[in-house]
Amino acid sequence: MSTPPTGSVSSSALAEADEIAVQVRRFVEQEAAPRHADGFDEHGVRPEVRRELQDRARAAGVFAPTAPIEFGGLGLGIVDQVPVLEAAGRSLLGPQALNCAAPDEGNIHMLDVIATPEQRQRYLAPLAEGTARSCFSMTEPAPGAGSDPSMLRTTATRVSGGWRIEGHKWFTTGAEGADFAICMARTGGEGRTTEATMFLVDLPNPNVEIRRAVRTTDFSGVGGHCEVYYHGVEVSDDAVLGRPGEGFRYAQVRLAPARLTHCMRWMGAAQAAHERAIAHVAEREAFGARLGELGMVQAMLADNEIDLQASRALVRSTAEILGAGGKARQESAIAKVFVSEAVGRVVDRVVQMHGGMGVSEDTDLGWLLSSIRPFRIYDGPSETHRWAIARRLIHQATANGRA
Repeated sequence: MSTPPTGSVSSSALAEADEIAVQVRRFVEQEAAPRHADGFDEHGVRPEVRRELQDRARAAGVFAPTAPIEFGGLGLGIVDQVPVLEAAGRSLLGPQALNCAAPDEGNIHMLDVIATPEQRQRYLAPLAEGTARSCFSMTEPAPGAGSDPSMLRTTATRVSGGWRIEGHKWFTTGAEGADFAICMARTGGEGRTTEATMFLVDLPNPNVEIRRAVRTTDFSGVGGHCEVYYHGVEVSDDAVLGRPGEGFRYAQVRLAPARLTHCMRWMGAAQAAHERAIAHVAEREAFGARLGELGMVQAMLADNEIDLQASRALVRSTAEILGAGGKARQESAIAKVFVSEAVGRVVDRVVQMHGGMGVSEDTDLGWLLSSIRPFRIYDGPSETHRWAIARRLIHQATANGRA
C-alpha cells in the first residue's frame, strides 16, 4: 500500500471523521467556494478549474476521502464519510475538488469491490488519483431502460475473443472528456428475465459516438449528461467488470452507497444555504423590524432546521447499516426520497427569504436551486423509490403471514 500524499491526515486520524470534516470545510470555504464565479461553463464545472482545485486539495491533505489509501485516498468508510462529504458539498465545486463527486465517487467504490487486480491498476488507480475521469452508461431513452432497468435495450453479443456492444444511451453523466465508461448491456433474456453485464470501455473510441450533452437545469458536474451511441464497439473478455450476466447484482454494490453519498453532498449545500439565510434575516430590516423577528420567517428557519436534522439522522443510520455489511435497500430508498425532497425545500425557503436577490445572479442561490432540483429524479425518482418501499413492506407482511 502506498503512503498518503504529503500533507494528508495520518492513518491514526482517519477515524476522526469530524476532524477531517473541519479540514474539508476550511478548504472548501477558502479555496472552492471563491471560484464559483469562474468555475463553470455551459456544460458544468470547467475541467481546468477542477484540475487546479484538485492540486490544491492534494496539498491540503483532503483529496479523495472515499478512495483507497493504496491509491492516495483517505480510505474513509461509509459512516465516516457522512460529515466529510457534507462538508465537501458546501460548495458545488467542493466534491469536484476533492474527487468525491458523482459519477467517479460511485465508480471508485464499485471498482474497489469488484475489479480484478489488472482492472484496479488500469482503471481504479488513475480514477482514484484524479488523473482520469469516468462515466456510468446505463440509462437509455424511451423505450429503453430508465427507472426500470429490465427494459435495457443495449446489447452485447459474443464475438471471437470478446464482445460487441450496440446501443443508445443518454444521461451518461460525465461522458464528454471521460477516459472510460462502465457500460451496462443486455447479454441474455428479455424483460424481467434480462441478464446484463457491465463492460469497461476505453474512451475516446472510434465506435463510441458522444452525440451531445443534454441541456439540463443543473451544472454541478463535469462533462455534461450525454447522449451516447455504441456502434459495434468491440471489447475483450478482460473488459467485463465482474461476471457476465450479473450486472444488475453488481450494480447494487454501487447504487445504495451512491444514493447515500449524493445525500451527504446535497445536505452540505443545503446546510450552507440555510446558514446564509440565518445571517441574512438577522440583519435585513423590513416593515419596522428585522426579518428574523417575523413569525413567518422564523417558521421557515425552523422547518429548514427540522429537514436538515432529520436528513442527517436518516443518512447516518443508513450508513451504519451499510458499514456493518447490510444491504440497506429499504433504508437507502427512504433516505434518498426524504433527503432529496428535504434539501429542495430548504434551498427553496432560503431563496424565498432572500427575495429578489435570491433569484438574481448577484448570488448563487438561484443556481443552487436549479441544480438541486434534479436530485429528486437522479438515482431513481421519488415515485419509483416509494413504489419499491411499499412493495417491500407488503412482501414482508405476506412472508410473515400477516396478509
